[in-house]
Amino acid sequence: MKKISFYFIAILSFNMLLAQSNSKNTLFEMEKIVNRIQLPSIPNYKVEVTQFGAKGDSVTNCKLAFEQAMKACEKRKGGVIVVPKGVYTINGPIHFVSNVELHLEAGAKIRFGSNPKDYPLVLSSWEGTMLYNYSPLIYGNNVENVAITGNGIIDGEGSNTWAKWKSLEKKDQLLSREMNHNDVALKARIFGDGHFLRPQLIQFVNSKNILIEDVTIEDSPFWCVHLLKSKSITIRGLKYDAQNYNNDGIDPEYSSDILIENIHFNNGDDNIAIKAGRDNDGRDKSNIPSENIVIRNCEFKGLHAVVIGSEMSAGVQNVYVDSCRASGYLKRGIYIKTNSDRGGFIKDIYFSNITFGKVEDCIYMTANYHGEGSGLFPSKISDISISNISCEAASNGAIVIEGFPESKVENITLDRIAIKVAKNGMTLTNTKNISLNEIVIGDKIGVPSSAK
Repeated sequence: MKKISFYFIAILSFNMLLAQSNSKNTLFEMEKIVNRIQLPSIPNYKVEVTQFGAKGDSVTNCKLAFEQAMKACEKRKGGVIVVPKGVYTINGPIHFVSNVELHLEAGAKIRFGSNPKDYPLVLSSWEGTMLYNYSPLIYGNNVENVAITGNGIIDGEGSNTWAKWKSLEKKDQLLSREMNHNDVALKARIFGDGHFLRPQLIQFVNSKNILIEDVTIEDSPFWCVHLLKSKSITIRGLKYDAQNYNNDGIDPEYSSDILIENIHFNNGDDNIAIKAGRDNDGRDKSNIPSENIVIRNCEFKGLHAVVIGSEMSAGVQNVYVDSCRASGYLKRGIYIKTNSDRGGFIKDIYFSNITFGKVEDCIYMTANYHGEGSGLFPSKISDISISNISCEAASNGAIVIEGFPESKVENITLDRIAIKVAKNGMTLTNTKNISLNEIVIGDKIGVPSSAK
């Protein structure tokens, strides 16, 4: 009997050591990613937009002044554009060049006009399909060492003209997907006049060494911050008040080496949605998955907290979400979604130390998003660890994991999950190798009651 007890204690001790080792390895891997991200290097040259005629009176169109400030920095191989206190109307986009920081001082607000004719066509992506569309309001393509900083506000004025396009976009949404599925040449994917795909607020494409820090983001026409085919990115200290249609907070797509930290989300859609292209487009770019992403110390508020998918056909891997909490109601906390048209993979994902309040579903992984797809390209979801998660109440499901018979969701670890109230406890379908430890849904049961 003593020998059996000894073996049990030894095995238990080994498992505890293994868990501690895995925890340390996760922290080590996070730090490896963070340490190799390069912050932008910006020259000391500095100009104020008011030097070029900008007026913070909320009426004057300051587009030319911002362009001239950008050109002045470009001539000096970079610099800092300072926006002093005031409200600056800009009828058209800000296009970045390399080695430039846009700094909004406290009390400064940039407010963009909403006339589509002021926004030229540029290379972009819309819901995972590469195409040419109206320029995002702040845009950079093939730039490096760029920054948006300060305690000011960036207002997309999305609730005016752009919001009216929501009811008009379906035809163009379907056209973009048809072009994707039929491998239409990129140069022929021209949207713009006569089309109704709303632009993003901030988008960097094919760029690196990017910093977005401390600014407040309001009222985007579409997604708020879209990082497309870019790398070495730091986003920290942002504050959101973006309640327009499809106001995702941060959308990395085909992007890598990203730190997202200390963000106060309050936006009308996903807080963070990690993507990697849609269907044919994504599968053709399978060599550039979204990967090596660290999300930490964030406060979630919006529709969903952290989402992977559904456009993820090039794959998503090596994502770490740690030490975050939610305020207010969320539809879903952790949400991994794909369908049988996507292909690609979602793997090596780690969620830890997250506190949710009231949600519809706390943890939801599905390979059958909206029941869509032909079944020709099922995605693979595997190797996901979710640990130390608490949730006040789930009005629908506490934990839902669903795969396909021919492509099971596998190698999932759920450890120390506590959900106080849930309509439905746990649903696992078409899964393999699900490891459960200390899962409590409802009140924790202690010593059994005695017979009467």
